[in-house]
Amino acid sequence: MAVFINEAVCEGCGDCGEKSSCLSVQPIETEFGRKTSIHQSSCNKDFTCLDGDCPAFIEVIPGGSIPEKSTLAISEIGDDQVEPDRLDEGNVLMMGIGGTGVVTVNQLLATAALLDGKEAHGLDQTGLAQKGGPVVSNLKIRRPDSELELGEANKIATGEADAYIVFDLISGTNPANLEKAMPGRTVALVSSSKVPTGAMVRDTSAEYPEWSALQATIDNATIAEKNIYYDAGNLSDNLFRSHMPANILVLGSAYQSGVVPISSAAIERAIELNGVAVEMNTQAFRIGRQIVIEPGFLDSLDIERVGKVAREVKMSASVAELINGVSEPSEELERLLNIRVADLVEYQNLKYARTYVEKVNAVRVAEAAATDETRLSETFARYLYKVMAYKDEYEVARLHRSQAFQDAVREQFGDRSKVTYKLHPPSMRRMGLEKKIGLGRSGDVAFAALRRLKFLRGTPLDLFGNTAHRKMERGLIDEYQQMIDQAISVLSRDSYDRAVAIAELPDMIRGYEEIKEANVEKFREAAKDLLG
Repeated sequence: MAVFINEAVCEGCGDCGEKSSCLSVQPIETEFGRKTSIHQSSCNKDFTCLDGDCPAFIEVIPGGSIPEKSTLAISEIGDDQVEPDRLDEGNVLMMGIGGTGVVTVNQLLATAALLDGKEAHGLDQTGLAQKGGPVVSNLKIRRPDSELELGEANKIATGEADAYIVFDLISGTNPANLEKAMPGRTVALVSSSKVPTGAMVRDTSAEYPEWSALQATIDNATIAEKNIYYDAGNLSDNLFRSHMPANILVLGSAYQSGVVPISSAAIERAIELNGVAVEMNTQAFRIGRQIVIEPGFLDSLDIERVGKVAREVKMSASVAELINGVSEPSEELERLLNIRVADLVEYQNLKYARTYVEKVNAVRVAEAAATDETRLSETFARYLYKVMAYKDEYEVARLHRSQAFQDAVREQFGDRSKVTYKLHPPSMRRMGLEKKIGLGRSGDVAFAALRRLKFLRGTPLDLFGNTAHRKMERGLIDEYQQMIDQAISVLSRDSYDRAVAIAELPDMIRGYEEIKEANVEKFREAAKDLLG
């Protein structure tokens, strides 16, 4: 059994991460903001994440066939690849996270060096690696007639790394590791996969460092023009349905860059002797090499984030007409509207979507009169949609029955997989139900019926709309609009940044029921501070 999160239903509140403290419960960035995903290939199956107060969780029993996620037939890459000009001896520094195979890669290289008739001197600095802490592996490879000097340690000294192999970006930018690199000598091979820290899993305000800053930090300490970056984790998940070969992919790229002074035959033989997933790891090594051999190779693959639940955009003539009524939208605003207006029609109806467009247009007109910037209208378009498309029972039903969600489950778990929705319905919660219930096929039937009843939303016949929580959600639409009206009534170049900050406030409104209510209070306090 596996646990899967429908990211369209997820609010990115972080409750599941806080309750599980599991690094497989990973924050992800989507079109609709920060969400949460279960990294399937590293999941330890303790299922404590299910305690998260959220209807986005489902249990899945895999079954049937899984469609190919990539256009690449990995068996096509044989052992006749172009060999690089490589060092005869050198120093390889690798860094990553405990439990992901960093030490194993170091052992593979040491074995390969011995098979090549060379000397290997290694040191693994594991620290708290068993608990997901940092791991740094040092390997000095020498010709048999060129052993370490008397008193020379196995640990690579400052500025002496030839290969700087990064399996984890945070570790790769650690100054203690970077000091081993040297501009003009060191080549960096980097997996750009964003592996969250424990703080990022538990705290929605903890963000991953800016990618451009991380890359610049590594480039400044190495030979930037020779460095290679790609998301090895996602590539591995797509190609092999496992994150474990990710490090071998990067190793292959390091080898082909010429900074690993061992033959490819010896490395592949070491993989064979290790006896673990030999064919998969051999292909991963060759694919990593091919990424360097063939520029544009990665672009030839059909790679997406595994588990992604794409929203279905149903553009109609009526939707296009609404969007065309917006005054001089920026390219980004038009993109945002194309997605969100169509979705609001599916959420409720065309009238509801028209209200959204009219409100966005009013802000755009005010913005254009005050400045030549467009951030305010773009931000307002994002977050007005968020407060208008609040996730009540009808919406959760629609999102769980969407074709995009059904496709995501089949692509990851098979076309005959069985799904159980884990729910804690507010109505049953108020009657004393303390734990989630599981709904299988009956859930599909209930969701199909509920999604057809969306026309009842907000009417006297709305079975779910008379609670204090739903009234609060509906009230937030006007509450947010009033904040924006106040901001644009005095909009100028000087007040523009403050108006954008006000427009961004709904980003903190996350979660369901009590969690959302607590976040709404934070939203209101922040609004008071900004509005004065």
